[in-house]
Amino acid sequence: MGVFTQVYDTPAAVPPARLFKAMTLDFHNLFPKLVDSIHSIEFTQGNGAPGTIKKITTIEGEESKYVLHRVDAIDEGSFVYNFSIIDGSGLPETLEKISFESQLVEGSNGGTIRKVHAKYFTKGEAVLTEEELKANQTKIQGLVKLVEGYLLANPHY
Repeated sequence: MGVFTQVYDTPAAVPPARLFKAMTLDFHNLFPKLVDSIHSIEFTQGNGAPGTIKKITTIEGEESKYVLHRVDAIDEGSFVYNFSIIDGSGLPETLEKISFESQLVEGSNGGTIRKVHAKYFTKGEAVLTEEELKANQTKIQGLVKLVEGYLLANPHY
């Protein structure tokens, strides 16, 4: 098994508390409304605390896939949310799991910087290319920007 690591930051023009609420605490309600391909997010184990497992089902075209999202750590006071994608038909066959450590910190002008440390655990001798890592980073940063846009358009959320 190999481990490929990425570290990156994503700025957002909303305060950390609002972004944390939307991307972490209310993720299961908000993301199916914002992301067309997400069909549902259901808790299969737990209530949101560490150890909770969420099943995220996506539909793209005629194909339905899912991933199991496990909450590894959550700290509302310091805006830390660590989770892993541990199984499912949406997890590439070359990966055992993907673990994300993220923290929201105050950025300039009342905004946020989302700091991410991602680890991709590959099966056997599988290798992730720089292009694959960059595509994954772009996808995650796009989700942050999608939520940012929603929060800016809905100041009372």
